[in-house]
Amino acid sequence: MNDGLLVKIAIAGLDHTIASQKDLETFRFQDEEEFIRQARSLFKGAILLQTCNRVEVLVQGEPDDLARFMQGTGRNQFTIHHGLGALRHLLGLAAGINSMIVGEDQILGQMRQALLSSTEYGGNSQIIDICINTAIHFGVMVRQKTMINRGSVSIGSAAVRLAEDLLGTLKKRHILVVGTGEMGRLVTKALQEKDLTAIYVTNRTYERAVELADEIGGKAVTFKDLFPFIILSDVVISCTAAPHPVIRHMDLEKAMQGRTWPLDTGPKPLVIIDIAQPRDTDDTIREIPGVHLYTIDDLRSISEENLAARQNETDTIRSLIEAELGTFIQRINRAAANDTIAALHTWAEAIRIRERDKAINRLGKADHKTIQIVDDLSRVLTGKILADATMAIRISAEQCDLESAGMIVDAITKGEKICFQRHD
Repeated sequence: MNDGLLVKIAIAGLDHTIASQKDLETFRFQDEEEFIRQARSLFKGAILLQTCNRVEVLVQGEPDDLARFMQGTGRNQFTIHHGLGALRHLLGLAAGINSMIVGEDQILGQMRQALLSSTEYGGNSQIIDICINTAIHFGVMVRQKTMINRGSVSIGSAAVRLAEDLLGTLKKRHILVVGTGEMGRLVTKALQEKDLTAIYVTNRTYERAVELADEIGGKAVTFKDLFPFIILSDVVISCTAAPHPVIRHMDLEKAMQGRTWPLDTGPKPLVIIDIAQPRDTDDTIREIPGVHLYTIDDLRSISEENLAARQNETDTIRSLIEAELGTFIQRINRAAANDTIAALHTWAEAIRIRERDKAINRLGKADHKTIQIVDDLSRVLTGKILADATMAIRISAEQCDLESAGMIVDAITKGEKICFQRHD
């Protein structure tokens, strides 16, 4: 048994609380499809959740097997959650209390996308599906019942807050946003509230830059003009999904020359905030005079303030998590009984077909309608006869007693006596 669970569930995770952004970048799996394929060969189900601040691997299997699997991929720094602890971790994750920015809503969409990808790549299972969907539904519920996300900031708006803290004000500033995905939209949404002179938006797909720029009243920029517009900007917030840096040392160093007037002793300062995962910038650009580079690691102070402000809500949610665990376990255990139920119905279906065929043969030359009536009757009778037994099996499973469920099946299919143990 596993904390009342009839199936083994385990999570291997690494997040911002124990790892730097550089460590997380190294830990990430570049080929999600290949990862799911490998995991699925060892576990009954697997899903990979990768965000800016965490990598989580959930499997239907033993925690020790998951640890060995992760180590086999060259990853040794991770935390293992299993059984009830894994369920508790999933609920906290969906509720946003484990996020760098407490209460952020983006995690729910990220979990949905991870489930879609797992399904597409053949990693999903009924148990994994129940785990993720239960967590998502819980995350939605706590945001309705509490104020955990009321006025909350995302990583995107936290980046804008950091820029404002660094410059004192964003009023009359020029800001370039690189990337038009979910994070880029969060950044531009936060920037709309500031009294900026200009918001520039660029993306490798120019049409997407135009679309986002039109929504916010900004200016779309072709990606080939990235560095000319870096020259014009006070702040660059970069958040693409590129697998490699898009702001490289040599190109930026050349661009910074355009930020120096003849009588100046150095270039006009440029703030670059890189919130992409993997990183959009070469770390060596810190060495370029006038460049001030910040990454997600620099948002931790904002995260700490955010956590302190929401501590009461976090405590409430932890109580809601504990209250939800019993129902969560029941859902999983009900699904765990499916193999036992399938064995019962397979046995019954074989008998149904045999007896149906006998009846049809006795009818002689029966027409199609008659044959269909006999088939429908036998199917309905079989289902109704097994209904109570099926319910008893599911109830036994909910109570973490699959042994009794097995005895019910054996009594029906093999005529074995049910021996219930006395508990004094």
